[in-house]
Amino acid sequence: MPGESPGLVPAVRPLNPKVAALGGGHGLFASLSALRRVTRQLSAIVTVADDGGSSGRLRRQYGVLPPGDLRMALAALCGDDAWGTTWSRVVQHRFTGDEAELGGHAVGNLLIVALWELLGDTVQGLDWVGRLLGAYGRVLPMASVPIDLLAEVEGADPARPYAMSTVRGQVACAATTGRVRSVSLIPADPPACPEAVTAILDADWVVLGPGSWFTSVLPHLLVPELAAALVGTRARRVVALNLVAQPGETEGFAPQTHLEVLADHAPQLKVDVVLADRGAAGGAVAELDKAAGLLGGKLVLADLAMRDGTPRHDPRQLAGAFAEIFEGE
Repeated sequence: MPGESPGLVPAVRPLNPKVAALGGGHGLFASLSALRRVTRQLSAIVTVADDGGSSGRLRRQYGVLPPGDLRMALAALCGDDAWGTTWSRVVQHRFTGDEAELGGHAVGNLLIVALWELLGDTVQGLDWVGRLLGAYGRVLPMASVPIDLLAEVEGADPARPYAMSTVRGQVACAATTGRVRSVSLIPADPPACPEAVTAILDADWVVLGPGSWFTSVLPHLLVPELAAALVGTRARRVVALNLVAQPGETEGFAPQTHLEVLADHAPQLKVDVVLADRGAAGGAVAELDKAAGLLGGKLVLADLAMRDGTPRHDPRQLAGAFAEIFEGE
């Protein structure tokens, strides 16, 4: 379409709002893959609690922030041209072989840590990777230090289904066979990345979710400076819900339960829009609408899922939904 910015959603007027998207892992990848089609003023604010795989090894060996979720966010911001798709594949590529050496490491993780060592500046290193990839936006860590998650879990021991226990670490939290009831951080008051705080305060829109609710979405609300920025920002706030409950972490959750848990962890936070997939909402639309209203927002339903039957967001459908929300509010 003449005059349309490359990659923007067809037939949608490019408003180009300032957007800060919070999350981590595959959920944030989905929202960024959509949002880069709507705006070029995009800041991804990424969880730094990963303690497994390549990220965990680099975190333990070099004392750095876990780079994996940051890498995924950068890959999501790559364009759809040959340059963007090639570099996205390169940074996501994992070496095979013995884990004692390169095996299991993602190329992008090694590149990010190399730049951190050379430059001595976390944000500057991420900005340089973004330039190399031609990323449509900026990637920032939510905190300036690595974080451990501490989850209160019910029924982790099948023999004691109602007993509460404590699980430490993102991998352990995500893999628990019990029901996660709440999550907290170690340290309890980590320093927020200053650029992330600024991005939230300067934004027109803040997008929270989709993603692993307890390990990727809620941790942002527990960093004191980020939480204060999310409450105090002039930006309008969107909560994007998942397509399905996650085994272990949110198993058995109805769509509205995610909002109830959000309110428990951040009672001062108000939202403007709750975005949910029409199919995922199913027969719980009334309950979901009520839960959204208790947070101060309205419910928006749209067809967001891929049509191949997998529980993944379609980036173009999600982009269209975001564009309509941004334009209509």
